[in-house]
This record gives sequence, structure tokens and C-alpha cells, in this order.
Amino acid sequence: MLRHIGTKRSFLHNIRLAVLLSLNAGFINAAGFLAFAVLTTNVTGHAALLAVSIANDKWRAARMVALWLFLFLAGAFTSASYIRKAGADKPYAYSVPIIGIILVLLFVIIFGNNYDGSLVKTEYFAGSLLFAMGMQNALVSIISGSVVRTTHLTGMFTDLGIDLSAALFKSGHSDNSLKRRIVLRLSIIMCFLLGGLIGGFLFVHYKYHAFLIPISLLLLALVYDYFRVRFTHAIRHKFLSN
Repeated sequence: MLRHIGTKRSFLHNIRLAVLLSLNAGFINAAGFLAFAVLTTNVTGHAALLAVSIANDKWRAARMVALWLFLFLAGAFTSASYIRKAGADKPYAYSVPIIGIILVLLFVIIFGNNYDGSLVKTEYFAGSLLFAMGMQNALVSIISGSVVRTTHLTGMFTDLGIDLSAALFKSGHSDNSLKRRIVLRLSIIMCFLLGGLIGGFLFVHYKYHAFLIPISLLLLALVYDYFRVRFTHAIRHKFLSN
């Protein structure tokens, strides 16, 4: 799921990645909104909010939103830079950005109860989640070759509409690649929405401890990939030794 890139990557790899990390992004977006009244994966909306804040001479709000945009960008830059420096073909290249996201979520769990609704704390708590989502989006994009996006749905709905139109006008004779694209995009959309539903429900009941769920999903991705590769290597070694 995390270790296959380029021609080694299959449709099933992308589906697994999309399902797990779209759930994660949807959860964090909904729980983050309930926690800090900020959508933590919505860069497009924040860009519009920045423009409106500047137009209305609300410079404090403009500075805060500009920081959020910068932090999302910084998260993507940090994740991509580490992966490229470590080597995109190296298994551990993807583990470190995921651990970084986990650390941000742990920060929110540990210190979230100190949140009092002030602008300063909103700025940095929401900003930390935007940084984490920037890291995740870059990570997923590099792994999948820009096929999978998990932190926002605007592009997914657009691409799904294009693909559905293509399938319709092919009069039922759509090729397998088109069908797979439709399934992938639907999976991302549905899992993001499901993650948001679960995140909203659990945050209402468990507050900041709800963020243990996305941490668990990220750990699952790491553990699954690690043991799957070890199992594959063990099987190959057994057959080669025989």
C-alpha cells in the first residue's frame, strides 16, 4: 500500500490507500471543525476567506488564515522533501511523514483540553492540523503518482463527473481503466464522508480523545505494510531455498 510506486503500483494498492487515508482525512476534518471551528483540509475555502478578510480590513483574521495556508503548504513541502531526500523507492521514506502526522495528533490530544476559543490558540491548534493534512496529501500524491487525493473532494467530484460522462457516452462499453477510476473516486468520496460522520460523532462523545482513531488508522497503515512485506520476503525465501 505504501511501498509500491510507479509501474509496481496496482489498482488494489490505490484502493487500500484511498480507503484508509480518506477515512483519516474525513475524520480529522470533521473532528477538527467541532474542536476549533475550522475546516482543516479546506485550503480553497481558506483562500477565499483570506481575500474577504483583506477586503474588509480584518488584518488579524487575514494573518491567521495566511498562516494556515502557509502551514498546509509547509506540511506538503516537508513531507515531499523528506521522501525525495530519503528516496521514493525506500520503504522507510513514507514512515517518517506518517509518524509526523501522528505526533501532531498526539499534540492535539494532550493539549486540546486547554483550548479556550481564543484567536491565538485557534490559530495554532487548527494550523497544526492543516500542517498534518498537507503532509498527508503530499505523501498520498507521491505514492500514488497523483492518482489519489484524500484531503479534499472538489477535484474528486469534478473528475468523477468527467468519468461518469465518459462512461455514459460510451453507451455501456466503457473500458476497465475508466471503471476503475470511477470506483476509486467513489471510494475516496464515500470514505471521506464516512470518516467525517464517525469523526463528528466520536468528538461529540469523547472530545479530543477521538483523535486516537486517526492515529490508529495511520498505525494500521504502517503495521500492515511492514508485516505484509516481511511475510512476502519470508515466502520468497522459503521457495528459493527449496
